[in-house]
Amino acid sequence: MRIGCRLRYQLTQPTPIIAMLNVHYSRFGDLERADYLVTQPSVPLESYRDAFGNWCTRMVAPAGDFTLSTDGIFRDTGLPDPTATEAAQHAVQDLPFETLVYLLGSRYCDTDLLSEEAWRLFETTSPGWARVQAICDFVHSSVSFDYMEASATRTASETMAGGQGVCRDFAHLAIALCRCMNIPARYCTGYLSEFGQPKPHPPDDFAAWMEVFLGGRWWVFDPRNNSPRTGRILIARGRDAADVPLTQTFGPNTLTQFDVWTWDAEDHPAEASSGSRN
Repeated sequence: MRIGCRLRYQLTQPTPIIAMLNVHYSRFGDLERADYLVTQPSVPLESYRDAFGNWCTRMVAPAGDFTLSTDGIFRDTGLPDPTATEAAQHAVQDLPFETLVYLLGSRYCDTDLLSEEAWRLFETTSPGWARVQAICDFVHSSVSFDYMEASATRTASETMAGGQGVCRDFAHLAIALCRCMNIPARYCTGYLSEFGQPKPHPPDDFAAWMEVFLGGRWWVFDPRNNSPRTGRILIARGRDAADVPLTQTFGPNTLTQFDVWTWDAEDHPAEASSGSRN
C-alpha cells in the first residue's frame, strides 16, 4: 500500500507544532519504505513517545506557508479485520492493570452521563463479543454520518442526543457505551483504505475506530463502517481524540490543504518508486 498525507498551514507567527502522523510502532516492521515526516520549509524536528507509546514529532514552524507531509510504502496482509465471536468479557477484577484506564470516563467519552442509558439498552445482551457488536450496531444505526456536522468539541453524550457526526463521534459513543458496560475500550486513529469497497470511492481521509479488550487481547471494532475492512493501518491510540490529535498547533493557524492517500502501490509502480504523487 502507498500511504501518506500532506497538510499545509498558513501561519501568522512562528508556531510550535506537535505532529502524530507516522505509522504506529506496532506496525513499523511492515513498512517497505519508511513514512518519514518532511516539512517545507525544513525545520529542526525532535521526536519522542508519549504516555501511550505513540510516536510524536515536535517543531517550531515559521510564519507563512508551512507544509507537513509523509509518504511511505506499507506491506499489508490484504485480509480484513480479524473477528472472534467467542471472545469473552472479563470481570473487572480479572482485567490486566494496564487496561483499567480504558474503563474510565475521558474528555469526549462522558460515561457518567451515559451509564444509565447504556445499562438500559445492553444489560440483557450476552457479555463479550455479542455485547460489543450490539453496541456497534446501535451506534451505526442511530448516528448519521455527515462531514458538515464535524465538531471538535462534541462529546459522546452529545452525539447520542444529536444523532449526527463523523467517524470520531461514532467511535467516542461506542467507546463510552462499552466502558459503561465494564468493557475496556480505547480510541484509534489511522489510515483506512477503500480496498474492496464499491465505487465510487470517497476521497481518502484519516479514520477513527476503537479497540476493545476481550478474551485476553485487543480487538478492532469500527462503529462507523460496522463491518471488517481491509487496509487498516494504525497511527495512534489513546483514551479518546484528545490524546491523539494528528497535529497540535500552539498558535493561530489556517489549514489550507489536506490530502491523504491509501492505494495499491502495485497499481502505481512509477509513483511508488519515485515518491511522487499527482
